[in-house]
Amino acid sequence: MEEAFRLALCVMVGLLLLRGSRLAGAIETGNAVSKGSDEEGKEATDPQTLTVTTILQDPYAMARGTELEGYCLDLLDALAKMLHFNYKVTIVKDGRYGAVSSGGNWTGMVGEIIRQEADLAVAPLTITSARDEVISFTMPFLATGIGILLRKEAASQGASLFSFLAPFSKETWTGMMVAYLLTCLCLFLAARLSPCEWKEPKSEENHFTFLNSLWFGAGALTLQGAAPRPKALSGRIIATIWWLFTISLLAAYIANFTALLCSGNEPLPIQTFEDLVKQREIEFGTVEGSSTFQFFKNSRNPIHQMIYEYMDKRRDHVLVKNYHEAVQRVLESNYAFIGESISQDLLAARHCNLTRAPEVIGARGFGIATAKGSPWANKLSLAVLKLGESGNLDYLRNKWWETTCFHKGPDTWSPLKPQAMGGLFLVLAIGLMLGVIVALVELSNRSRHAAKREKKSCCSVLSEEMSHRFRIKEGVRENPEKNIRSRGETGIFSQVALENGQVGVITTHSEWLFDAEDLAITLQLPVFI
Repeated sequence: MEEAFRLALCVMVGLLLLRGSRLAGAIETGNAVSKGSDEEGKEATDPQTLTVTTILQDPYAMARGTELEGYCLDLLDALAKMLHFNYKVTIVKDGRYGAVSSGGNWTGMVGEIIRQEADLAVAPLTITSARDEVISFTMPFLATGIGILLRKEAASQGASLFSFLAPFSKETWTGMMVAYLLTCLCLFLAARLSPCEWKEPKSEENHFTFLNSLWFGAGALTLQGAAPRPKALSGRIIATIWWLFTISLLAAYIANFTALLCSGNEPLPIQTFEDLVKQREIEFGTVEGSSTFQFFKNSRNPIHQMIYEYMDKRRDHVLVKNYHEAVQRVLESNYAFIGESISQDLLAARHCNLTRAPEVIGARGFGIATAKGSPWANKLSLAVLKLGESGNLDYLRNKWWETTCFHKGPDTWSPLKPQAMGGLFLVLAIGLMLGVIVALVELSNRSRHAAKREKKSCCSVLSEEMSHRFRIKEGVRENPEKNIRSRGETGIFSQVALENGQVGVITTHSEWLFDAEDLAITLQLPVFI
């Protein structure tokens, strides 16, 4: 009995000890989880500090005493608030954006990202395929392209003397001259072919020589008119179409010239990159080792290749190190700077005597650079997308690109190109073809009636008519009988009676011997001199 009691007591004590050890283990485990949770929470709420590299360029990053300000700094601040990180900004040591050196290493901000000297590069760094192979880019926060920055005085040199030609481009003026000559030629042909333009029956006379056709076309250009006027339907069709063409042309010229005068801007002789290559007065270049230089190097466009060859041969003279040097060269010499169009827009807004040529090529964008495979690339891309949707990117653009220049009028004026007048030239071409066709129909109709009357084939009569019309000198085909009469009245030719009862022709002027012989052959008479 006593032993049984002892056994029961030992079992109870053992159970109590076992229960106590389990409770202690559970409490220790709970304390460890709580501590881990606290550490993880503390680690999660502690913002990470990132090293950000940038480059000094107005308005992206500018030094104001010991502080930095600019578009990229405002963008970086907005991203830090959205993604909860701290940042430390450093200026790129070599002052370059990033290109492959002769030794095969990357320079500039791209090189610092690769060497892990910086976590991010927030700057006007262009997204290119070569850079994207070694680093990662976010979505572009600014869209841009490649443009031409010029000084207004240098760009307008030689343009003021012939500014009256500015409303139309060179191609348009060339098209007008071709249209004028072609119209006069068609009018001349129609007047020659159409029977209605010839005076009959005593003489066949045509006043529409080629010189008169040129005079008629020139008179229509000045809205003054000129004689002779066409009488045939074919000639009137051509004249009507030419009048409509000249009226529309003069209206376009007056409107564009008025817009030029109201804008207060001289037309830029350099509108495109092709214009830049063709001229020799203004030198041009870009930033050495920039994405713009690589763009022209890799391009297969013939114009772009000519630009690259020009810059490569004069590398030491036309390439600059940064935008600040580029602006100074544009302002102080005959130099055109090829670079990012969005940066050029800012320079034109800050310097009122600078302007950008209308053509922009190579659409591209500025992106934030991170190390290859960095998780920050996706996070920053999403944040940039949200900033764009909320309008914050537009707000920053307007804030830092505000202009201080006063414009008298819109600066979007440009010469009228042939493409804008393509319909007008098409209508003129249709009218000219219609006029010539009607003239041929008129001539064939006359030939058909003449063939029936003379009992000849229509083709032979038509060929005779064509040969007569284009063989006549000074537009006059003389009737032989009338010629005999007129020459006889002036005493040049005279008829004489011969002893055998025949009649002959005598001339007192040796220079008319040829005509006398023709006359004698025609009338079957002998000739006396």
